[in-house]
Amino acid sequence: MTTAYAFVPAPGHEYPDHPEHPGRLDELARRLEAAPAERLPVAPAEPGEVARVHAPRLVAGLERVCREQAPGVIDYAPTFVTQTSYDDALLAAGATLACARAVLHGDADNAFAIVRPPGHHAEPERAMGFCLFNNVAIAARDLLANGLERVLVVDYDAHHGNGTQAAFLDDERAAYLSTHQWGIYPGSGWIEDAPQARKRIVNVPLPAYSGDGVFGRIADEIVQPLVESFRPQMLLVSAGFDAHWSDPITTMGLSSAGFFAFSKRLVELAGEHCQGKIVFALEGGYDPRNLANGAEAVFLALAGHKSGKEAGDACPHREPEAESRLAQVRAWHDF
Repeated sequence: MTTAYAFVPAPGHEYPDHPEHPGRLDELARRLEAAPAERLPVAPAEPGEVARVHAPRLVAGLERVCREQAPGVIDYAPTFVTQTSYDDALLAAGATLACARAVLHGDADNAFAIVRPPGHHAEPERAMGFCLFNNVAIAARDLLANGLERVLVVDYDAHHGNGTQAAFLDDERAAYLSTHQWGIYPGSGWIEDAPQARKRIVNVPLPAYSGDGVFGRIADEIVQPLVESFRPQMLLVSAGFDAHWSDPITTMGLSSAGFFAFSKRLVELAGEHCQGKIVFALEGGYDPRNLANGAEAVFLALAGHKSGKEAGDACPHREPEAESRLAQVRAWHDF
C-alpha cells in the first residue's frame, strides 16, 4: 500500500510552559526519516475552505487577533495565539486537506496528517481547547463537496471532540464517533448528547484507565456496527495520543500496542467498507515519546503490518469494568 503523510510542526506557534508546544513532535520528526510513507507538499487552506465549517467572522477575527494582539491567551483552556498562529492553522488545515484529497483521488491508498495546532475542539463559532480550526471537519466537508456522500470521523483522543460534534450535529452526510475520558475537559460527550442523531453521533464516555482491552471491544461492538449501518465512503481519524496511560494531562489506559490494534482495526474496516480510504490526523498527545510511538503504530497499521513495534509500555493499571457503559452505548444506538 502507498501511504502519504503531511508534516506541519508550526515552530512559531508556541507559548511559555504550554503543553501544546512544538517539542511534542521532536522525537517523531526524527523517526519520520525512516517512515514507510511519502511526504506530501502542502499549502495553506483557503479561507473559503475553512468557512465550510467555521463562521467567516471567526476566521477574520482570528486573523485580526494574531496579526494585531498576539501573543496571548484567547480562552480558559488555555488556548493561545502567536503572530504566526493564523498562518499555522491555515497550513494545518491545508495539510489535512492534502492528505484527504490524495486518498480521494487515488494518489495514495491512505494518509496521515501530522499537524499542529490541533483541531477537534474548535467549534463553528469559536476556537477553544488548544484548537484554532477544525482540521478534520474541514477535510470532511471538502470530501463531501467533491463527490462523496457519507464520511465517518472516528476520534480516539482522550478528550471529547466537541467541535467536530457541533460541526456535524445536523449534517446527515457525516457521522462522528468519539471515545474519551468522562469528566475531563471539555465536559461534553455523554451518550445521549445528540438524540436527533442516534446511530450517527456516537459518544463513548469512558472511566479512567480504560485501555487496550476496552478499546478492542469498542472496535468490535460499537465502531463496526456504526460503519456497517452508516456505510461511509471514507474514514477520517482524529488520532489523539493523550489516550496513552502515561500522558501528563489525562488518565486513560492505552499502550502503544493498543494504539496499533485499534488503528489496525480501523484500517481493516476501511478496507472492508471504504475501498481502503482512510486518513488519520493528529490531535493531542503531550508526551513526545508516547506521541512518536503512537504515530509509528499508525504508520505500521496503514502499511498493513500484522503486528506493531514492541514499545514496552504496557499499562500498569488495572482496567475498569466497562461493560455497563458499553451496554448503554449499544442500547442507545441499537447496535
